[in-house]
Amino acid sequence: MRRIACLALLLPCLHALPAHAEVRVLVADSIRTGDPQQPLATALAWDTEDGRLLAVGQREALLRQYPQAPRIDAGAATVVPGLIDAHAHLVYLGNALAQADLIGTRSRTEVVQRLRAFEQTLAPGEWLLGAGWDQNHWEDGTGFPTAADLDAAFPERPVYLDRIDGHAGWVNSAALRIAEQAAGKPLAGDWQPQGGRIVRDAAGNATGVLVDNAAGLVSAHIPSPDAAAREKRLLAALHEAVRNGLTGVHDMGVSREDLALMKQLADQGKLPLRIDAYADGSRAALDDLCADGPYRHPGGRLQMRGVKLFMDGALGSRGAAMLADYSDDPHNRGLLVTSPQDYEVAVRKAAGCKLQVATHAIGDRGNRIVLDTYERVLGADKGSDHRWRVEHAQVVALEDIPRFAGLGVVASMQPTHATSDMGWAELRVGPERIKGAYAWQRYLHSGAHLALGSDFPVERVDPRLGLYAAVTRQDRDGRPPGGWQPEQRLSAAEALRGFTSDAAWAGHDEAEVGRLQPGLHADFVVFDRDPLDGDVRLDELKVLSTWVDGEAVYEADLHAD
Repeated sequence: MRRIACLALLLPCLHALPAHAEVRVLVADSIRTGDPQQPLATALAWDTEDGRLLAVGQREALLRQYPQAPRIDAGAATVVPGLIDAHAHLVYLGNALAQADLIGTRSRTEVVQRLRAFEQTLAPGEWLLGAGWDQNHWEDGTGFPTAADLDAAFPERPVYLDRIDGHAGWVNSAALRIAEQAAGKPLAGDWQPQGGRIVRDAAGNATGVLVDNAAGLVSAHIPSPDAAAREKRLLAALHEAVRNGLTGVHDMGVSREDLALMKQLADQGKLPLRIDAYADGSRAALDDLCADGPYRHPGGRLQMRGVKLFMDGALGSRGAAMLADYSDDPHNRGLLVTSPQDYEVAVRKAAGCKLQVATHAIGDRGNRIVLDTYERVLGADKGSDHRWRVEHAQVVALEDIPRFAGLGVVASMQPTHATSDMGWAELRVGPERIKGAYAWQRYLHSGAHLALGSDFPVERVDPRLGLYAAVTRQDRDGRPPGGWQPEQRLSAAEALRGFTSDAAWAGHDEAEVGRLQPGLHADFVVFDRDPLDGDVRLDELKVLSTWVDGEAVYEADLHAD
């Protein structure tokens, strides 16, 4: 039996601590600190008042130093710094948890089956919402679906289904009718909304798929959840995050209203992890930052010091902006969801307000526009400690990759995107452009900083899946043998660093979190095994507990199968 001692009854043990206790000590066979000066330890001590580490070292020394401190014995478990998802969406995750889950569906028929089951939970006339479909993995054809695929099952109830990348919506005819009635004109014809595409048939009629900004023609009419539902959804998302070992999330695209909800939870002591919120484009939240300065909650678990902008769409829906035609769709070069002129105005606004800029860019053209704009706006300040970011940096021209390091730009990338897309990505861009896609080692070798995340709920919230994808570049069945583009694999240490200290650095948080060393917060995860043991499958690690500020915010049921 694995020696885990007090962990099996961890929360009762902690609740029994004397009220005057000010120092707590955890001991374990292995503590991976992430500190290059002291990579391995067997004990941690922290101040229970401020949640910061006082000492990191060897068990005997720390027990002598704090002989009266309550002790937590993690036994043969391995402790690592708290995992930070450098690109995710908590509010969207909460919404997704309240909708039909279409991830992993293998056909249109299976989608309808899941929707029929979920419909049983809805009131009459309520919209049927779902997310996670991906036509690239369907067995009954990989073309876009249509409204007709949904109409037989749902002739009257409006249906809106987000594609897995969040860059296309699939709707039925009832939803199309609502959009047309609100617009006062049909969606047929040859017109297109700026930064979006209405997919139409040969006769010019809308087929039921709306790409990027076109999706708003329908989604704008979905009734918003009330305040109680919004809080319930966000709390569910937060629980899901800490359950999977996350102690921090860079939440990309937070509105003024969503930040207010997060502040409310922080005031009530209901934030179990740290949120680095990035404003949702050039909107109200950015205006607030420019008027009032960067925001930081007194409790230290919520801040907003940057803005997330959009350049293009996504590769799976052929909305990523490319320098040349898609290899599998001639005459299509994707979409710019923001015009280069408007984008530069937004970047200059953020720069003038002394804020960090992060930009979604997927295609090689989208990435080049972002880099060109950053270079112009930064000017002589490109060597400053700005840490501007490109979110995804998914398909980049080889000659543009060294520009990241040269401009001091962080490549914020998501390992599971590579393993989700590897079955069709080369079909989209061809054998030459794919060399600059999901190219993690190329960035590291160029000297760029690499921060890792998941983009949940586009991908699963579990960072262990990201660690596994980064190290193997394989699906969970071990395909392809040796990994896809194996020269771009990361080592386990590089992958763990990308989800800890490098993610912290990308958020200007390296003086607070990311490593286990004195003065930093006692944010850590207890795994059943060592993630740097080459014989351990990273996706099969068990999260025994998750700690923030030296408090257990999640503990596994060790008696469950």
